[in-house]
Amino acid sequence: MTDHEGETVTGSDIERTTPEGLLLPATPAGAAPAEFTPDVLERLEELEKRSAKHEQDLRPKNTVESYATDWKQWEEFCRLLELPPSAITAGSLTAFVEWLWVQPGWKAGTFMAPSTIDRRLSGVVVTGRDRYGLQLNKTIASRARRVLKARVKAMQETEAQRGRGPAKALLVEHLRQVVAAVPDNLRGIRDRSLILTHFAIAGREHEVAFLRVRDFQEHENGLLVDVRVSKVKPRKVKVKYGTRPSTCPVRAWRAWKEAAGLTDPDDFAYKPLHPRWHTVMAGGLEPESVGDVITRLGAQAGLDFRPTGHSPRRGAATSSKRAGNDRKEIAAQGGWADNSVAMEGYFEESEGWEENAMNNVL
Repeated sequence: MTDHEGETVTGSDIERTTPEGLLLPATPAGAAPAEFTPDVLERLEELEKRSAKHEQDLRPKNTVESYATDWKQWEEFCRLLELPPSAITAGSLTAFVEWLWVQPGWKAGTFMAPSTIDRRLSGVVVTGRDRYGLQLNKTIASRARRVLKARVKAMQETEAQRGRGPAKALLVEHLRQVVAAVPDNLRGIRDRSLILTHFAIAGREHEVAFLRVRDFQEHENGLLVDVRVSKVKPRKVKVKYGTRPSTCPVRAWRAWKEAAGLTDPDDFAYKPLHPRWHTVMAGGLEPESVGDVITRLGAQAGLDFRPTGHSPRRGAATSSKRAGNDRKEIAAQGGWADNSVAMEGYFEESEGWEENAMNNVL
């Protein structure tokens, strides 16, 4: 409820909302509220803007670019319905899902993938909060996601194709095949280390791309890899010596570091090479380039599927589970949340063979 001065009263606490929409700190009931002069409000607003910008600057580049694409499509949708872009409501987001459902996919004859639509929702909500300062409820997209889920369920009863589909897992047997096909030159040394590190930390493309030399710390048992830039949160990953020298990520990193002459701790760990001379160039790889390397290595090794930048991450989780490792240990290695739905989805495809309802039946 509110009192005569426009203050919101909740239990024994009082929250004051200014005309500018700034929520002021709560004060115990009966206490004199602090004086927020126009100068104080102005300074608080400036601090709020700086804090929001700092948070945005910490996001990975590919996330920022994805959100920009999401917002661009949202603006197109709003123009069609003659709505202002700030009109983010449960109803408009649901209509957005319905509209996205009929949009073309990455390949001719296909439609937009459900995962892309779900990401569009996240991008719109985050941008609405950041750009317009909208106070959006955490559950504002829940209805839209329920509609999307129902659409996906109905789609499964048809032969409709959407998006690329989930990335194929690059399992340890594939990894051995890839490494065996890598040439023994500077590019091959780099690519071997890149894919083995990618697999060993169960990393994402951008996590591998933004690794620095200083992030590889020598340890008696292998390497301690500090994944500082991550979609979810930073983590330190213990990378042990491999049982096979050919697929040992520790030996591969040392070989690449020495061959490339990486001595500056602030330099990127994985660097681009000259397309003709294969000499080390300045800067680091873009996240998309990491995925391109994985795809090229798969084709070079003659794999019967096209691996992507997500394949080593998925394959690492699946291979580790097959080896009998604990779910919590796997989650910690790849930075998944406990009981991650995505991670459990990887396991579902590979489980159910040893302990199967048809054992000794047919």
